Amino acid sequence: MKILALNSSPRKDRGGTATILNMFLEGTKDAGADIDLVYVHDLEIKPCLGCFACWIKTPGVCVQQDDMKELLVKRRNADALILATPVYVDGMTSTLKAVLDRSIPLVQPFFEIRDDHCRHPQLHQREPVKVALVSVSGFTELDNFDPLEAHIQAFCKNLAGEYAGAVLRPLGAQLPMFKQMGISVDDIYDAIKQAGKEFVEKGKIRPQTQQTISREIVPRSEYVKRINASFQQAIDSNR
Repeated sequence: MKILALNSSPRKDRGGTATILNMFLEGTKDAGADIDLVYVHDLEIKPCLGCFACWIKTPGVCVQQDDMKELLVKRRNADALILATPVYVDGMTSTLKAVLDRSIPLVQPFFEIRDDHCRHPQLHQREPVKVALVSVSGFTELDNFDPLEAHIQAFCKNLAGEYAGAVLRPLGAQLPMFKQMGISVDDIYDAIKQAGKEFVEKGKIRPQTQQTISREIVPRSEYVKRINASFQQAIDSNR
């Protein structure tokens, strides 16, 4: 399996998104996958102009000359796509949203009824690309990922992808901190790597694996006290 992994966090390899994504990719590599990891924040990807030139004038080719041209080539050649993003205001980062918007050269302007719904046919017919979502959130509740996951699932249906599941980790950036505090998170780390193996070997991430990844680490009330005290200390030190 040839995987294109997009890390859209502005922190690139230093944040919670990278922590989770790299463990997931380790699992895919153990299963024999070929990985192309791209930090989207390093690319120049302009917003979609909504001009439809890629459908009408130059089918499959965007009129804008930026890094999306090469990224679309990588996307066409990949068997699987991993979309990694922190939750920003109930959704994905603006850089990842730009990538999704600029993906319409992959489809044709015509309408077809697919799964009892209006869709666009692919420009180049091929097997559906496997798509996995990797995301972290600063809040404790799992439902903070719901709008983001629904968006990625819709993206898969519209661009002929097959949604394979998600690695969703509340308080994802805090995992190393919990480990330093002596709180066991080894089962979470193991489950993230296992999810990567399942993605390659089975084409799906098992619900049981996803549940282990997202499990509660500390009671919510305890974490709220800790994080509020930490922010107050940071504010006080900058006065």
